[in-house]
Amino acid sequence: MKKTNIIFLFIVSLTLLGCASDPNEHKHGVYMLLDTSGTYTKELKKAQHIIDYTLAKLNPGDAFAVASIDTGSFSEKDIWKKATFDDRPSMANQQKRDFKATIDKKVSEVKSSRFTDITGGILQAIEYLNEKEPGKKTILIFSDMKEELGKGYVRDEIPLNLEGVEVIALNVTKLKSDNFDPREYMDRLAKWKERVVLGGGEWRIYNDLERLEKLFM
Repeated sequence: MKKTNIIFLFIVSLTLLGCASDPNEHKHGVYMLLDTSGTYTKELKKAQHIIDYTLAKLNPGDAFAVASIDTGSFSEKDIWKKATFDDRPSMANQQKRDFKATIDKKVSEVKSSRFTDITGGILQAIEYLNEKEPGKKTILIFSDMKEELGKGYVRDEIPLNLEGVEVIALNVTKLKSDNFDPREYMDRLAKWKERVVLGGGEWRIYNDLERLEKLFM
């Protein structure tokens, strides 16, 4: 075979490989859950800082959604804002400005909820990320990680299919009862880690909100 033919076939092979690759492979999908129960709403200024940082880090083509976790959070109605950023940087930047404006308004108007449906929020996050099919999937949970459910809500026996998802708990503040018995705090986090890992996901706690550069590793 002539050398020119070999080179031609090599170029064709590379082209076919490029066409066969997943266009979403390098895209990032982030779903952030906000605890709005009790006095934890006072912490939401910190959440705004995290959201601003996430918006700055995400690229055109990436997807981002922010939702509250309250009485029953396996629902679209709890999503405060969602967006898939346009491939055109100028359009993506405008989307990010609109996203920030919506979140700032929501935080200023938020009312404390009686309950915290973390599991329902995670299930909604999984559904959203699976629809977007990004190569990298992240669920951020801004909460003290204490789940409190309304009457009739069942969550303990529901499996979490978190294959390929990193779950990061943020600003996991200690409750008053944790100060009396630190085992409550440690047990709470250990149980969430177990649920995430059993579901095939990765678990991480990130409380250093002054240094967000290591949030998305």
